[in-house]
Amino acid sequence: MKACGDGEALEMAKSVHAQLLTIGNIDVDTYNKIHEMYSKCDSMDDALKLFNQMSNRDLMSWNTMIFWLAKNDFGENSIELFAEFKKRSGVKPYGQMFIGIFYVCGGLCDTIQGMLHFESMVKDYGIVPSMKHYVSLVDMLRSARFLDEALKFIEKMPIKPSVDTWETLMKYCKIHGNSELGNRCDELVEHLDSSRLNEQSREDVSSKVHGHTAGDKSQPDSKRIYALLAGLKEHMKEGCLSYRFPTHHDVDEDTKEEQLMHHFERLTIAEGFLMSAARSKVGVLKNIATCGDCHAAFKIVSKIVGRQIIARDKNKFHYFENGSCPTSKNSSGLNNE
Repeated sequence: MKACGDGEALEMAKSVHAQLLTIGNIDVDTYNKIHEMYSKCDSMDDALKLFNQMSNRDLMSWNTMIFWLAKNDFGENSIELFAEFKKRSGVKPYGQMFIGIFYVCGGLCDTIQGMLHFESMVKDYGIVPSMKHYVSLVDMLRSARFLDEALKFIEKMPIKPSVDTWETLMKYCKIHGNSELGNRCDELVEHLDSSRLNEQSREDVSSKVHGHTAGDKSQPDSKRIYALLAGLKEHMKEGCLSYRFPTHHDVDEDTKEEQLMHHFERLTIAEGFLMSAARSKVGVLKNIATCGDCHAAFKIVSKIVGRQIIARDKNKFHYFENGSCPTSKNSSGLNNE
């Protein structure tokens, strides 16, 4: 069933499901794997249909469905299902479920509801918050207008914040252009664990990101990716940075910006920012030449977020760092400026 975890494998997933039905007496664990399989194929209708047909559900059944609804951009449905779980299941939620709920609330920009769930977790269910819970709450406060609130939350934590806590805040500070707070977090991370810089600079996130096409909005976290791109575009404007578009497109300036923002390499880079550690390199591979606009945009973005971007097109490697692309190397390793 693991082989079916792909959006293009939905028919295979249905075939596997049909074969399992012929066997009969499917246990809860197998049902859980089947509706997770549908979820990984981005077919939430099939996953929900199967979930609703299950006569017996265990804690994993609910958690899997709640998680994948959130992952596939059905945040409100995920919250509703969690509320139904608390009323009907007769099972006490466990700590990991709340981490998923904090993730959902962050995606919905509903931090108030997220904090209410945190209070309920502690007061109503007696769950002692772990460091993972605190890191998840900082991640929930990732919107640019909540960065100060995230800092206050960290400073009031009853336990000493971990390196991961400061790394999480630092990542979003740099994504949102708050260099002052980002640099402060950077210093704290270096003080707590100076090895992080070298470890993260070697991290490869290419295996973690999804394949994108231009204008693609079908992937998990699409809303977060497009919101990040929109935020970066505003930071580019606020910084009075030159960002001109080619004049040969027979469309107005706003339309040009919208079209360029949806280029697949920008979607891939944005997802890389969201999924990777704060200082790690982010890369993208493509089989055609990088357009001039994306090349210019990557230089500017590398300065805003303080990270290296590596783009490999059909001709060469492009290394973007601190607002420039000082070296371009072709596949033979020779300089090709």
